[in-house]
Amino acid sequence: MRAPAAFRVAILRSLKLPSEAVILLRSKFAALLLCMLAGSAAWYVRADEKPVRVAVLENSPPMSYRAANGELTGFSVAIIRALCEEMKANCQYSVSTLDRVVDEVAAGDIDIAAVSLLDTPERRAKVLFAKPYFRSISLWFAKPDIKPGQPGIRVAVVHSSAQERFARAKGWETVTVRTNGELAEPLSAGIAQAAIIPMSTGLGLMKRPEFQRLELVSTVMNEPELGGDASFGISKRRPDLKEQLDAALDRIKRNGVYDRINSQFLPFRIN
Repeated sequence: MRAPAAFRVAILRSLKLPSEAVILLRSKFAALLLCMLAGSAAWYVRADEKPVRVAVLENSPPMSYRAANGELTGFSVAIIRALCEEMKANCQYSVSTLDRVVDEVAAGDIDIAAVSLLDTPERRAKVLFAKPYFRSISLWFAKPDIKPGQPGIRVAVVHSSAQERFARAKGWETVTVRTNGELAEPLSAGIAQAAIIPMSTGLGLMKRPEFQRLELVSTVMNEPELGGDASFGISKRRPDLKEQLDAALDRIKRNGVYDRINSQFLPFRIN
């Protein structure tokens, strides 16, 4: 804390120094104070210089969605918040969609895509992958008499998802939606007769009355393209974040935070 001006003057006078020396000391004192203030200001600039920009989804329950009060929540959202807290990072959140989030990270507009991304060659060419935070599988939802690959049916999938790539590679006719939360809509409207849905999202949809009324049955799809380790994507312009995220994930698994989040949002253990 800076001493009052009158107090400083009294000290200098008590030393009985020549006026030239007093002026010199005052000048040095002012210069020192300016340096301290400049250093302090620079510290605040550096602290705010690189906020970690995080993109999440808002309509993919139970992984990422908005609660009744409008707050972003879900398994993936809670995990990234816990990781940011572990890293003591200034994370700033924004909402994106699966069809554009990888390109946003690749362009440097976003530092972390806190989205359950399966590792594909196309995505790896654009982003870095953090250590996997859960293992994903896909479910086929349809009436009992409708099977995968059956001619004349349309399959609902999320645009730019692993499920869409798989269906198109098989030559199946697809109906695309932008978010997992919308997958029930083409089924309810009769536009699609089946859907390929990540298991975590499928369990969430099965709790909705409008989805239950469709009387669909689910079947695990064991194709390698539709399952595997899911990770957050990281900008190649921020490679430092990979090591930090990986270490933070290890810590929340050891200290019990990961398990608490798992129990809060999912009815089964996913790791």
